Amino acid sequence: MSVSDPAPLDAADPLGPFRERFVIDHDLVAYLDGNSLGRLPRATLERLTAFVREEWGGRLIRGWSESWVELPVTVGDELGAALLGAAAGQTVIADSTSVNIFKLLHAAAGVRPDRDEIVIDATNFPTDRYLVETVARARGMTVRWLEPDLVDNVTTEVLTAALGDRTAVVLLSQVDYRSGTLLDVPALTEAVHAAGAVVIWDLCHSAGVVPITLDADEVDFAVGCTYKYVNAGPGAPAYVYVAARHLAAAEQPITGWWSAADLFAMSDTYEASPTIRRMLSGTPSVAGILAVQEGVRLIAEAGVEAIRTKSEQLTAFTIDLLDEAGLEIVTPRDAALRGSHVTVRHPDARAITERLVARRVVPDFREPDLIRLGLSPLTTSYAEVVAATRILVEEAAPIG
Repeated sequence: MSVSDPAPLDAADPLGPFRERFVIDHDLVAYLDGNSLGRLPRATLERLTAFVREEWGGRLIRGWSESWVELPVTVGDELGAALLGAAAGQTVIADSTSVNIFKLLHAAAGVRPDRDEIVIDATNFPTDRYLVETVARARGMTVRWLEPDLVDNVTTEVLTAALGDRTAVVLLSQVDYRSGTLLDVPALTEAVHAAGAVVIWDLCHSAGVVPITLDADEVDFAVGCTYKYVNAGPGAPAYVYVAARHLAAAEQPITGWWSAADLFAMSDTYEASPTIRRMLSGTPSVAGILAVQEGVRLIAEAGVEAIRTKSEQLTAFTIDLLDEAGLEIVTPRDAALRGSHVTVRHPDARAITERLVARRVVPDFREPDLIRLGLSPLTTSYAEVVAATRILVEEAAPIG
């Protein structure tokens, strides 16, 4: 495999200096799994150390009244502005992606009470599919399954064929977790609205690497995690977006005290907050939210547009290397149609992935035969891609 020297590409990379602002394990040849768990920002290490010593250790319970109570909303607003194209008051940091999808499915179905179908693609991430089935059973609704192509994925044609006057909610992922295909949020959202339904967008594989404009696209609801491209750490809290026009009608099923209109009134009866706080439930993870804040601030400093530009360049570079090696790629060739990971299909994908890890290259395996190469623009270098691809070619003989 003839590969040009990646050094000039890394030297000319305007985001290259950000790599040194993360904890880098130099024992690894390449870490290509930032689409599952991002690297640790050095600022987060410092922030959490200070939090433990000074806020938790020094302020104890006083920390709640001094700043912690407002963190889910204030950091939610930061994330919404920097990553989602969302005005203040519509995004909150809370719970896990799974819990938040459960909340949003109930809330979304509640704003279309005269309809009884939920639409989702049969190839979506397992959590999304499982929760759709659970909520549909609980509410006496029917699931209508889309069967999209792996690479072309959910197009407007595929979606509109399933929409009708019974459609209440559509749940879609902006980036397919297997192929990396990037869906057309504005067009698909418009199609859902034309059918009189509402849409929930799962942004787990897009937020932080793809420019998102929820307000401008008139998205109804959105959800996403923060441990991938936001680099907030394993199990970091997720986020919920509810468009302002839906806040008054959005009723979620886990009505803990943090979602009450008066948090400390300890009222005998529940009254939901009129604000985005109504999507909260129990006591938030303060340390987790602080980690989210540091990750968001790094992205805001770099700029999502610049991150997207490097993502497109990195993925194109990787595809060229894989093409030259004769490996099968199941990721769109058009940069405008893909997220920030490139997927190789191989019948021995699981074994190859294990051998790559043994050789200190960390990719990601997905059933039944996919190897994902996650390219995180703030931390992935061109040199890493070249080194990883060389080893991948050695371990995976081309098909045909």
